[in-house]
Amino acid sequence: MTDPDQAFAVTPGWLDWYRGPTKPAFVLPAGTVDAHCHVFGPAAEFPFAAERRYTPVDASRHDLFALRDHLGIARNVIVQATCHGADNSALVDALSAAGGRARGVATVRPDTSDAELRRLHEAGVRGVRFNFVRRLVDTAPTEALAAVARRIAPLGWHVVLYFEAPDLPDLETFFASLPVPLVIDHMGRPDVTRSPEGPEFAHFLRFVESNDVWVKVSCPERLTVTGPPALDGERHAYRDVVPFARKVVDEFTDRALWGTDWPHPNLKHHMPDDGLLVDHIPHVATTPARQQALLVDNPRRLYWPEEAG
Repeated sequence: MTDPDQAFAVTPGWLDWYRGPTKPAFVLPAGTVDAHCHVFGPAAEFPFAAERRYTPVDASRHDLFALRDHLGIARNVIVQATCHGADNSALVDALSAAGGRARGVATVRPDTSDAELRRLHEAGVRGVRFNFVRRLVDTAPTEALAAVARRIAPLGWHVVLYFEAPDLPDLETFFASLPVPLVIDHMGRPDVTRSPEGPEFAHFLRFVESNDVWVKVSCPERLTVTGPPALDGERHAYRDVVPFARKVVDEFTDRALWGTDWPHPNLKHHMPDDGLLVDHIPHVATTPARQQALLVDNPRRLYWPEEAG
């Protein structure tokens, strides 16, 4: 149980989310889905987990939905934040308030009851997240995670995987053994100082091609080395990430997803303008057909299959 007196002790150096996002120049197609975003708290209502590695600034469902409307997004996929552990209360609250305009990715443990899984499904959860990033979790016991995957398979859910590129060779056999579709966060966090034609990213692409895998071309602000543009009106940001994301969209047009990652947890160097993140999209999905697939058709097929026809 989190001590209420500590709930607001924000991690030193934590960057608050940008509260004045610009209006994007790129007009999103009708039905666009932000397929990767979070809610944090509010901690007074939804306390953070005692075992958390960080304490963020509150980022409520009200704030998320305000950003959704400002950017011209139709729907959200809200991913359970590690700071909330396996207590999905804030996620379920946001799904309930969204009126059918959101789906969720929860944190589930092997001892989660069947009744709780049904409750999460009815609330709009359609996946679970497995986190393998060492700075965010202690260990990721593969046997327990495999048991979770077997539990969720009858529900038609998928597993969202968060890992860093150098760790894929050690993890891919386990990933391929899971009996559900896989969704990879942030292109597996490639090193964008290397070539997108190089062996490391080619290995990642072969893994995607050989398995039932979807890829989020999200978080250029997290992957970039060159950073955002200077504040001179330039709308083409994060250019060093573009070749990697474009390659994913070109090669896996029907399995690519996009998301803001709002409110951008654990960034160290800058906090992105979410309007600029929208303007990044046409640089990686370069035709209207690819934009429609990335932003509307693919996430609808994965999260609202009953509407996909």
